[in-house]
Amino acid sequence: MRAHLPLSEDLLIARLKAKDAKAYELLYDHYAPALLGVILRIIQSEEDAENLLQDSFVKIWLKIGQYDEAKGRLFTWMLNVCRNTALNYIRSHHYPEPESIQTLDSWVYTEQTAFEHTELNYIGVWEMVQKLDRKLREVVDLIYYLGYTQQEVADKLGLPLGTVKTRTRTALQQIRGFIKDY
Repeated sequence: MRAHLPLSEDLLIARLKAKDAKAYELLYDHYAPALLGVILRIIQSEEDAENLLQDSFVKIWLKIGQYDEAKGRLFTWMLNVCRNTALNYIRSHHYPEPESIQTLDSWVYTEQTAFEHTELNYIGVWEMVQKLDRKLREVVDLIYYLGYTQQEVADKLGLPLGTVKTRTRTALQQIRGFIKDY
């Protein structure tokens, strides 16, 4: 088990916001392995994941002033930076013109963290998603695994937004049913 940080999270954040290089080094040493694991689950290429981890830590260093303690823990914020950096990377390699999922300012605080998404795979949610009808599974894959918004899914699939919302709701209800039977 990883050792606890030698200083409080509040003090670490204050030192990071003051651009203290030692605090940043401590942050990297303490959290990089866990964050690399999250990126690896998305990218599945160790070399690319390591590069994306470095990119994520540069973003964390540059944008630490935007971190708001009232909205969540530091690790959760960093986890979302890493998750979304990885999703943006995937997206940029699937399209001729790279596009970003969201701006850094808007995507670091989400209702559900990437950690929660990866933990779902341990309880068999991926297998449950595979049981869904193709149309429902397609929407779930785009939204929950590739990070699309419902509007982006509607645009990509040429569907009305209401249809995407209905398919999302139906899929989640079916997954809840699978979980109850599990």
